[in-house]
Amino acid sequence: MKIDSHQHYWHFNTADYGWMGENMSVIKRDFLPTDLLPELKSIDFDGSVAVQARQSLEETNWLLQLADEHPHIKGVVGWLDLQSEQAETQIAAFAKHPKAVGVRHVIHDEEDIDFMLRPAFIRGVQLLEKYDLAYDILIFPTHLANTIQFVKQFSDKQTFVIDHIAKPLIKDGIVSPWKEDIAALGKLPNVYCKLSGMVTEADWNTWKPENIRPYLDVIMEAFGPERILIGSDWPVCLVAGKYSEVMQVVIDYISTFTEKEQALMLGENAAKAYKIK
Repeated sequence: MKIDSHQHYWHFNTADYGWMGENMSVIKRDFLPTDLLPELKSIDFDGSVAVQARQSLEETNWLLQLADEHPHIKGVVGWLDLQSEQAETQIAAFAKHPKAVGVRHVIHDEEDIDFMLRPAFIRGVQLLEKYDLAYDILIFPTHLANTIQFVKQFSDKQTFVIDHIAKPLIKDGIVSPWKEDIAALGKLPNVYCKLSGMVTEADWNTWKPENIRPYLDVIMEAFGPERILIGSDWPVCLVAGKYSEVMQVVIDYISTFTEKEQALMLGENAAKAYKIK
């Protein structure tokens, strides 16, 4: 099974998607499962993991409803209020759905750089292991030191997935200290990493695969083929390139690996990390 491990759906409105700037007009419209399916088929992928784009229970429930209606949605990474006193009630209800595979909070939008180290947040994430749910980590490079400390608070049985290779400064060609922090994070055996969201960290108009390869090299050395997932970040990626172009960057990069290693990165690792059947 080939799985795009990271994409989004939305009904566009300016209130919920104010982060879309004037230069992002291409994604200021509705994006739904019927829009993604032809793209998946165009590169012979079987399905995807739908990831939350709004921090609301309403959206999480909507994504689960979409997953019921569309077989190519293999899993849902939703948002739950992990700091709430009702966190376990929310987690238990979410986990009952067969396509509920993980939870995410938009950490890099929090004003407090130490947000992920708050005791209430850690307590909420600690509940996920009981329900066999992964936790997606959405951060900037400045959060990596805290992320290492954060992950060490948990059992190795709790799966973590780094989104968008932690958004290094690809446009500026800056590798360090991101590289060194990623290497340290990769030593923690329960952390996976998505090769996603990279073109939007590069120059949207002039990027080429060679601009991204040095960052792919770092991730490959840190995590190896056994803990890397391919992801498109569609439709956000459309500001910088077509779906097939974005996915082809990774597909071409791993083409020299063994067939088994390619199969891991193109879907089997996603199925393992998110327990997709």
